[in-house]
Amino acid sequence: MRITDTMTLDEREIEERFVRASGPGGQNVNKVSTAVELRYNVRHGSLPVAVRDRLVTLAGRRMTDEGVLVIRAERFRTQERNREDARERLADLVRQALHVPKKRIATKPSKASRTRRLDAKGKRGDVKRLRRTKPSMD
Repeated sequence: MRITDTMTLDEREIEERFVRASGPGGQNVNKVSTAVELRYNVRHGSLPVAVRDRLVTLAGRRMTDEGVLVIRAERFRTQERNREDARERLADLVRQALHVPKKRIATKPSKASRTRRLDAKGKRGDVKRLRRTKPSMD
């Protein structure tokens, strides 16, 4: 299965099961298994370790305790379209995991910005203090 121009997933690593879809669909929904449950074992897959770690983070609830990524597709009425949808969603997740996030460079606020912030806090405090004092009844 092609992910990018340079990366592919081995078809043998992907397991597909066809199950009955939930929701509306008339008689068809009770007879035909159109939903697809795609399973990809991330721990035993052929992905590089860094990509694998990012994929586990991106997958969230779709990842089982055994390290299997489960994608359930039941958006369409036909088995083939749901199969394509599940595979495309897996490819999108792997593409996102391929992207290495940029490291954040820690910065300090400048002295002028700290001074401006403290001045603004002082002015705001003065306004609130003036609101608290009751005017004299002279």
